[in-house]
Amino acid sequence: MAMLSAPPKLESIAARVALFLDFDGTLVSLAPTPDAIEVAPGLAEGLERLAGQVGHRVALVSGRSLADLERHIGRPGIATAGSHGSERRTMTGEAIGEATGIPVEARKELRTFAANETQVSLEEKTLGLAVHYRGAPHLKDDVDMAAHDVATRYGLSVKRGKAVAEIVAKDAGKDGAVRLFMAKERFAGSLPVFIGDDVTDEDGFAAAEFFGGFGIVVGDREPTAARYRLADPAAVHAWLGLEGA
Repeated sequence: MAMLSAPPKLESIAARVALFLDFDGTLVSLAPTPDAIEVAPGLAEGLERLAGQVGHRVALVSGRSLADLERHIGRPGIATAGSHGSERRTMTGEAIGEATGIPVEARKELRTFAANETQVSLEEKTLGLAVHYRGAPHLKDDVDMAAHDVATRYGLSVKRGKAVAEIVAKDAGKDGAVRLFMAKERFAGSLPVFIGDDVTDEDGFAAAEFFGGFGIVVGDREPTAARYRLADPAAVHAWLGLEGA
């Protein structure tokens, strides 16, 4: 395993940094099901304070839909991207550059698969559909095969993460969200730093590197294109100055 060091102190790059933050496994600890997460009180307010300290260059980039994120964290005054970067909003809530969704027929097939595999759970999203199997890891191959089959026949992509396979449009990806926000006046020319824990965050790390920044991987996942490492969500909170949030 590569020995990645801790990132430089945020204070040393705050004047030019743009922060792109994953949610599950990064700002909140993973849970057996998506609805079982525990969000620290004051996290939304903490993110708004953080944004104010770095020129309002903070974006939450999650695999969750924006509607689901809002259920858990409200709508803080920061940029947000949901459904693996497919749904995008500016800090004022303006929708920008939304990607395409997935066909109804593809949704029906995955619903049928989930109905027949009672140990998996289906998460419906505006622009995607995720099959979770955290409670049944032995079903990984079956879930991956079903997702790959549907994606191939309908011209879609599969985003694989920790005990989850998600069907999304070909134009979905966290790298797309980074590129879109980096073209905005507030973010343009800044130093992008993408923080995430899962394989789907590798696209974000690559996009950050493209714009001259870097990625920070959370946890011990390997291999990774990230340049630095933080141990867990608590370490992320500490690095961002969100302690108590």
